[in-house]
Amino acid sequence: MHIIDFENIYAGYDDGDVLKAVELKIKEGENWAILGSNGSGKSTLLKLIMSDLHPRRAHKFKREVFGKSRYSIFELKEKLGIITNDLHNYFLHSGGHLSASDVVLSGYYSSIGTFKHQSFCQQQHAKVLETLSLLEIVHLRDKKVKEMSTGELRRCIIARALIHNPKAFILDEPTVGLDIKAQINFIKLLRKLSQNHSIILVTHHLEEVFKEINHVALICNNTIFKSGLKKDILTSENISKTFDIELKINEKNDRFYIEEILG
Repeated sequence: MHIIDFENIYAGYDDGDVLKAVELKIKEGENWAILGSNGSGKSTLLKLIMSDLHPRRAHKFKREVFGKSRYSIFELKEKLGIITNDLHNYFLHSGGHLSASDVVLSGYYSSIGTFKHQSFCQQQHAKVLETLSLLEIVHLRDKKVKEMSTGELRRCIIARALIHNPKAFILDEPTVGLDIKAQINFIKLLRKLSQNHSIILVTHHLEEVFKEINHVALICNNTIFKSGLKKDILTSENISKTFDIELKINEKNDRFYIEEILG
C-alpha cells in the first residue's frame, strides 16, 4: 500500500499556488527525505498530508493517504506519527507543567496533556512505560516539560506518537534547536525507528539524510521536480538546482555531504 499517493496536486493560499502539479508516491517500508530550501513549499506539502490544506479543485487530482482520499486527523494519527515544531512549541508553551509520562499518555486522545474526563487502563499506562523504555527516556518519566532540554521534549513527542504503533513517521525539520550532540543522538534514534517504521524526513539539511533513507524527493520551483532512489537523485546538479547555488556533492559510507561550494 502507498502511504502517500499524490497526482497533479495544486495547492496554496489566497495569494496564489505554493505547489503546482505535485506527484509523490511513497510506499510502506520505504524511508524518504523530502529536501527543499526555506520557502520552497515543504510546510505546504505537510499540510496537504495532514488535511490542514486541500488541493485546488480547478485541477483533476489524486490525494490518498494510506489508500484513502477522505480521513479524519484522529484516524490518520493512528497510522502516521506526525512530529512538527508547532506541536513541540505547543507543549513547550502550554504544557510546561506536564511530565514526560503525561505527554506520552496524552497521545491516546491526541490532546495536550490529560484531563479528568479521560480514562486510562493499566495496559495503557504499561504501554507508556514500554515506549519510554524503547526510546531510552524512562528516567524522564516524572520530569516536567518546562525542565526538559529541546532534545528531551522532542523524544517525548515521538514517544507520544509511538503509542499507536504507527506504520510511518513524518518529521518536519526535526533537529531545529538541537545542539550537535543532540542532533547526532536524534539521527541515531531515527535510524532505530526506521527498522520497524517508514520514516519521511522533511528537511533542508543534506547531512540529515541518514543511511537507511533510500528515496529522496526534491522540491524546487513550486513542485517536486525530482523523486526516486537516493543514489539517483542526490547529484550535484540536482542539489544545486534545488538550493539555487552551485554545489559539489559527495558520498561516503552511505552519507551525502557538500564537498565544495562552486558559486
